Amino acid sequence: MKVLSLFLAVLTFAFVATAQVKKPQPPPVKIPFAESLQAVVVTTKDWTATQGTARLYERKSVKSSWKSVGDESPIVVGRSGLAWGRDSAPESASEFKKEGDGRSPAGLFPLTYAFGMIEKPQTLKLPYRKIDEHTECVDDVNSFHYNKIVGRLQVGIFDWKSSEKMIQIKPEYDLGVFVAYNSYPVVKGNGSCIFLHVWKDANTATSGCTAMERGNLEKITAWLDPKKNPYLIQMPKAEYAKYQKSWKLPNLK
Repeated sequence: MKVLSLFLAVLTFAFVATAQVKKPQPPPVKIPFAESLQAVVVTTKDWTATQGTARLYERKSVKSSWKSVGDESPIVVGRSGLAWGRDSAPESASEFKKEGDGRSPAGLFPLTYAFGMIEKPQTLKLPYRKIDEHTECVDDVNSFHYNKIVGRLQVGIFDWKSSEKMIQIKPEYDLGVFVAYNSYPVVKGNGSCIFLHVWKDANTATSGCTAMERGNLEKITAWLDPKKNPYLIQMPKAEYAKYQKSWKLPNLK
């Protein structure tokens, strides 16, 4: 009887621990940028700048040329500017983004799902997660759930001491898109909880995300299509010009 009870307890724990996978998460395998048909291109003046611009590009097929979509819009990045993300850096890179450094990651990153505090908008094509009072993004490097958005009551392993209580972050997390930085795989200490989200204002930098005016973000989220493997391309202008041809990035001219 004790063996049966122990078996049922383990089975229950396993069920609870895996319940979280039903929520939107980055795909288990990273789709390469070469297969992307949509790109949000963010550039800044240099590595320390906290303001920049976002431009949208799309192409009909992987062999087609990138075409500009709409007008550019202002954005803000991390309070300490940008730093190469280790999972998307050139071989010559010597300085990288780390947890808590106040920098936004530079490189190429999939945009995998959206989140917000309202029901899923009808115009949204991306998978969507509605934030509630139990939604947290874990930034504790020692946690099993590091760099993941979780439901506090849905996970079987509650092992973090630090996280973002997302419902408390208003208006920034009224609407957002998960940037799959440090996700393939998740490496402790490389940075977490990186999003496109609503800004406080045009002069207030973030802790490492990329933020913009709500109306511009609504347009972007409505435009993004998971079938087109959308990507965020983000780096200073000089680096963008340096790698534009070899990485086959959209032409900004």
